[in-house]
Amino acid sequence: MVTRIMPSDHDLQVLAGIIDQDRPDLSDVGLPLSLLSDLKAQIPCDYVLFQGYDTKRQRYWFSQQIPDDVDDDRPSTGSDTGIHEAFWKHFWACKPCSYPDRSGDLRSILQVADFYSVPEFHSTGMYCDVYRPQGFEHHIGLFLPEAPGPEAEPGRIARLFLVRGPGSEFSERDRAILTLLRPHLHQAYLDAARRRSPVPDLTPRQWELMRLIAGGSTNIQIARQLGLSEGTVRTHLENIYARLDVSNRTAAVMRAFPEKIA
Repeated sequence: MVTRIMPSDHDLQVLAGIIDQDRPDLSDVGLPLSLLSDLKAQIPCDYVLFQGYDTKRQRYWFSQQIPDDVDDDRPSTGSDTGIHEAFWKHFWACKPCSYPDRSGDLRSILQVADFYSVPEFHSTGMYCDVYRPQGFEHHIGLFLPEAPGPEAEPGRIARLFLVRGPGSEFSERDRAILTLLRPHLHQAYLDAARRRSPVPDLTPRQWELMRLIAGGSTNIQIARQLGLSEGTVRTHLENIYARLDVSNRTAAVMRAFPEKIA
């Protein structure tokens, strides 16, 4: 039986500072790097990696790391050589790597030790071909659904990993801290996405159409409800797509109503 360890009062004070801090730095992707740095200071590790996995295309759609001194041939870069190819070759067989895709569980905080003993892990292809060459021995991570945006696609998952080399594995105190932080990290991820891609202004009529679209109405149903022709509805939709910089109804809803999608 695993003993649950709660963070200390000092830990909670530090976590409150991490959560409440107003962060002016906004990266092109992912989370503010200052937030990742604060997380690394709270849970000592060699690297903090925040990456978006596109398992369908076997690539990364974004990648961040603290500190930013990782070999370019690491999987985090998306480089199409060596370790990158080995990573995707072993991805589905690696239980902790593919867990959220196989299970649909994005809430659990997981580490390698939850799935393998040390000898078992050292015998896996992922460890032999990917982790060992990079000196990675332990990692603990959490998973977040992709933030809404014009390029968002269903099924893609953002993954935040803390990585250590040989030595002690992550503790239950570390897991408890990440459990407490996860909803706040998710909110910070959504806030950063909104700041990067604010929703343009729509006219009252366009918002009316968008609410009907978000409710699942077809063009014919919208036309009947608003007393418009189907052609007029299509014209409104084309104008909405142009304003939102999207090409379909799903992407328009995700841009117009990111809070509901989240």
